[in-house]
Amino acid sequence: MFRPVEVRSLGKYRIWLRYDDGAEGEVNLGSLAGRGVFRVWDEPDAFDRVHIAQSGAIAWSDELEICPDSLYLELTGKRPEDVFPGLKSVSDA
Repeated sequence: MFRPVEVRSLGKYRIWLRYDDGAEGEVNLGSLAGRGVFRVWDEPDAFDRVHIAQSGAIAWSDELEICPDSLYLELTGKRPEDVFPGLKSVSDA
């Protein structure tokens, strides 16, 4: 799987990402804002603290991370089967 190499906040619950395969662009996370653990983004400057965690996740703190694989799929419009070839054999069975 491709790994994020750069992330930055664009404000209003949007982030810009770049992955090690060259894929880059904007992802809107507004649908998560104000829900559950994502309520923390309502605090001043909280959303702007986005960074790449040591694990490779897109994170705002040790407690709030989003899987970089799901963001890659959203960014590129690819399906899981396109990125994880092993899924094709399972779904074809």
